[in-house]
Amino acid sequence: MYIGQAARETGLSIKAIRFYEQKGLLPAPHRHGRYRVYSPKDLELLRLIRDAKALGVPLAKLTTVLPAKDDPLDWQEIRRFLGGIKQDIRAQQLRLKQQLATVEQCLSAIEDCPGLTD
Repeated sequence: MYIGQAARETGLSIKAIRFYEQKGLLPAPHRHGRYRVYSPKDLELLRLIRDAKALGVPLAKLTTVLPAKDDPLDWQEIRRFLGGIKQDIRAQQLRLKQQLATVEQCLSAIEDCPGLTD
């Protein structure tokens, strides 16, 4: 399929797909004349990149699990990678919870200040 259809099927823009190719996240697709032709494997990679970006994964970190040009996706490696992302999110969640508790303490202390009017 051509880049326009690949963009529609993955929800990515044509510009994003070209950018991922340029950065080496997606191997250069086969060509039919001057048109890029994307395979089902290319679409899998694009969806993986899209989903990782939605989770806030930096592209540089994502390159560690993307396959070489003709290699298949290593789903066990991707599973380990996502496990690490899950741990990162949980740690971030804990930090946010602690920050929220600090803000609540500050707000509570302000409520006890003399001269505070609503």
